[in-house]
Amino acid sequence: MNELLGKKALVTGGSRGIGAATAVALAERGADVAITYSTSADAAATVVKEIEGLERRGFVFAVDAGDAVAAGDGVRRAAEALGGLDILVNNAGVGAIAPITDLSLEDVDRVLAVNIRGVFATTQAAVPLLSDGGRLIHLGSCAAGRVTSPGMTLYAMSKAALVGLSKALARELGARDITSNVVQPGPIDTDMNPANGPFAEPQIADLALSRFGTPTEVAAAITYLAGPQAAYLTGTELTLDGGHTA
Repeated sequence: MNELLGKKALVTGGSRGIGAATAVALAERGADVAITYSTSADAAATVVKEIEGLERRGFVFAVDAGDAVAAGDGVRRAAEALGGLDILVNNAGVGAIAPITDLSLEDVDRVLAVNIRGVFATTQAAVPLLSDGGRLIHLGSCAAGRVTSPGMTLYAMSKAALVGLSKALARELGARDITSNVVQPGPIDTDMNPANGPFAEPQIADLALSRFGTPTEVAAAITYLAGPQAAYLTGTELTLDGGHTA
């Protein structure tokens, strides 16, 4: 369980849900972990306490993932606190689910600012700081590969863009043995999309497995990509969607 001992990781949007589970899972495997958050300082502090309870170093930074300048600065501050950077998990993201005719340009600007521009800025800042053999892991969505309900145009577009970004990064950084991959979750039981929420039933009906996934299950996939067993895996998508795309 110490395959990441000595590694230094940054998880954006790490105060809750998949991000929080990932930060703790990385620490369980030996990494020191920094997280960013934008909404709940108390939740972020709780995650850091869990990391420190595992006898790993934990750091937290308030960052608006939709502000490209702040996103890049957050990476540099995290790397300084950690003493380097080996793993970046681009987890921060937002959604806007509505018919295309109901979406405002403000909705478009916010989703693209967080899900694309912020990810680009975070990664751009991280690349010169990453150690050779480092890991870039981006949180996408099964909606990037298959959309089964209306109202997903903006969200699916933003997550599909991560696939192109990740593949290009895999080519660009391969000479340094830095890998870049996308994790594509399906319906996951989080505050944003609870398993007992009003939209859960139709989502479950579209799955091969009749349940939502858990943040811990997604975190396990992320920590696999961060570890030595995944050193030859790059430029690809790891899908955990309960059979959504089957």
